[in-house]
Amino acid sequence: MLSPIIAPFGSWKSPITSDLIVAQSIKLGGVVFDNNDIYWLEGRPQEKGRNLLVKYSPDGQVTEITPQPFNVRSRVHEYGGGSFLVNNGVVYFVNYQDQRLYQQLPNEEPSPLTPENQCRYADFVVDTNHNRLISVCEDHSHTDRECENKIVSIDIETGDIKTLIEGDDFYSSPRLSPDGTKLAWISWNHPNMPWDGTKLWLGNIESDGSLSQIKSIAGDIDESISEPKWSPDGQLYYVSDQSGWSNIYCYKSNVNNVPIFPFTAEFSYPHWVFGLSTYTFVSENKIICAFTQDGRWYLGTLNIPNRQFSILELPYSNLASLHSQGKKVVFLGSSTIEPTAVIYLDLNLSQTEVLKSSCVIDVDSGYFSEPELIEFPTENDLTAYGWYYPPKNKDYRFPDGELPPLLVKSHGGPTAAAIPSFSLKIQYWTSRGFGYLDVNYGGSTGFGKAYRQRLEKNWGLVDVNDCINGANYLVKQGKVDGDRLAISGGSAGGYTTLAALTFKDTFKAGASYYGVSDLESLAKDTHKFESRYLDKLIGQYPEEKEIYEQRSPINFTEQLNCPVIFFQGLEDKVVPPSQAEMMVESLKNKGIPVAYIPFEGEQHGFRQADNIKYALDSEFYFYSRMFHFTPAENLEPINIFNYDS
Repeated sequence: MLSPIIAPFGSWKSPITSDLIVAQSIKLGGVVFDNNDIYWLEGRPQEKGRNLLVKYSPDGQVTEITPQPFNVRSRVHEYGGGSFLVNNGVVYFVNYQDQRLYQQLPNEEPSPLTPENQCRYADFVVDTNHNRLISVCEDHSHTDRECENKIVSIDIETGDIKTLIEGDDFYSSPRLSPDGTKLAWISWNHPNMPWDGTKLWLGNIESDGSLSQIKSIAGDIDESISEPKWSPDGQLYYVSDQSGWSNIYCYKSNVNNVPIFPFTAEFSYPHWVFGLSTYTFVSENKIICAFTQDGRWYLGTLNIPNRQFSILELPYSNLASLHSQGKKVVFLGSSTIEPTAVIYLDLNLSQTEVLKSSCVIDVDSGYFSEPELIEFPTENDLTAYGWYYPPKNKDYRFPDGELPPLLVKSHGGPTAAAIPSFSLKIQYWTSRGFGYLDVNYGGSTGFGKAYRQRLEKNWGLVDVNDCINGANYLVKQGKVDGDRLAISGGSAGGYTTLAALTFKDTFKAGASYYGVSDLESLAKDTHKFESRYLDKLIGQYPEEKEIYEQRSPINFTEQLNCPVIFFQGLEDKVVPPSQAEMMVESLKNKGIPVAYIPFEGEQHGFRQADNIKYALDSEFYFYSRMFHFTPAENLEPINIFNYDS
C-alpha cells in the first residue's frame, strides 16, 4: 500500500472528473406504477438534456417508450413537472418543443392530442367516466396581459378542450375521487407562492362533466395546502402547514380537521414543480410517507385508525416520488454515498431493490466525503444549519499547518433546502482538497414554517448572514482557511452569492450561476409564477422601490472588490441574461478579475452535458487562479478579464 502523497489542498488528483459526472449520470424523476409496470423519466445530458419515459416490466425488461426527438417536459410555471400520465398502457405526455399534449398507444408512435396553440399543460388525471383528461392549463395567447391559468378537460377522442375552473391566478393538483364523482384541486393568488397560502377546493362532477357544489374546504392566504390525494375508500387527504409543520390531514366535513399524526417534521416539499408525491396509500388504512427533520429525509408508515407511526430503517437520506400498487412501493432514493435511484420496496418481504441508478461508477469510497450536520449561531441569537463535507482523497494528505479552502453553497429557491444526498459535483470539490458547506440558511424548508418565514422581507440579509456565519464558524473551529473562502450559487442562490460578495467582505471569490443582480429588473421582467414572489421576500414594488435598490448588487459594484465568475443560459426566461451581463460589464470597468461564460441553447439551469462539464471545470480553474494553487489536471484556460497570470 502506497503512502499518501503530501500535496497542497486544491492540487489533489481525483478520479471524480467532470467527464465522469456527465458521461455516467442521468436525471431520474416521476416514478409511477401502471398496473404491474413501472414508469419513470430519464433526463439525459448526453442527449442535450432530453427527457424520455422508460418502462420497467415485471420480467425485469427495460423499454424506452418516448422516441426521438420527443422531449417529455412541461413549461407550465416555467419549471414544469407533472408532464406525463400512464393509464392501462396508454401514455399521455407533454412535448417540450411545442408544449402540445400527445397520446401514445402501446407499440405505436405518439400522436398529438391538443391543437397547435399557445397553451401549456401539466398535472393530469384520467376521468374514465367522461373519456377525458383533466389538466392544469396555462394559456399564453393573450400578449397584452399575463398568461391565464385554469383547469381544463381534454377529450381523449377529439382533443376538444373545455374550461372547468378559472378565475384564480394559479391552479394545481386536480385529483379525482376513486368513483369519479368528485374533484379536488388547489388554487392560489398573487402575491402568494404555493408554500405561502393556498386553498383546497372540492366539487361534484355532474353527468355532463361540469362541476357543481364547489366549496373551499381547507387553506387560506396564510395556510399552505399541498398534495391532495384520495384514499382507496374515497377519503380525501392533504398536507397542511397550519400547525407550523407540514403534516398530513384527512378532510371531514363539519369537523375541525387535525393532523393524523402531529409531528415536528415536514411531510411535503415546496411545490416549485407539479407532480410531487411524498406519501402514498398501500391500503385504505395505511400510508407510506416521506418526511424531513433537520434537513434529512426518512421513510415512515402511518396506520390511520390508531394513528401509529413508525420509521422504516432504510439507508436513504433523500426521498421523493412515492407511488404504490398494493403492498408494492416505488420511490426515488439516495444517500450520501449512493446515487439517486429508482427503488422498489416490497412491504410483504421488507426488501428493497434498485431498478435504475442515476449513475454507475467504479470509484473507491476513499474518495468520498460524508457530511456532518452543523448548527451554528447567527444573527438575532438564532441558530442556522448546514452540511459540511471535509476534504477527502485517500491518495493525499496535506502539508502540516495548511487549512483547506472552503466553497460555501447557497442553494436556490430561495425556498429550497440543502439535503445530504449523493452528489458527484460536491465530491468533485472535496476530492480535490476543498471543504464544502451546503447551507440551509433561514428561509430554507425542512425546519418548520417559522424557520422558512425568517426570510420574509429579509432576502439578501438573513441568507447572506447565515452563509457568512456558517463559513466563520468553520474558520473558528480550525477546519478551513479564512483567507480562502469562496461562495457559489444558482438562481436565487446566485443572488445570495452576489449580495454576500458585494455587501460583505468575508469571501474572497465567488461564482454566480444565472444569478440575480438587479432586483428591480427581476420584479419587472420575469414570468408569472414568480412575478410577485419578491413582494414576500423584499417588499411591494414599486411602493418599496428603495429597498429593491438598496439590496441590488448591481447598484453597489464599487463595494465589490473580489473576483467573480458568471455562468448564464442565453435562453433563460426566469433570470434574463442581462442580469449577468450588466454585472460583468461593471466589474470589467472597475478592474476586478471577472469571467463570463454564456451558453447558447440553455435556459434556467444547464441540461447539456458539454455545458455542465465546462461550467464545473471553469469554476475550479477560476478558483485555482484566485487562490494560487495548481490543479492536477490540465484544465482548459478561460478568459479572465483584469487578470494577468
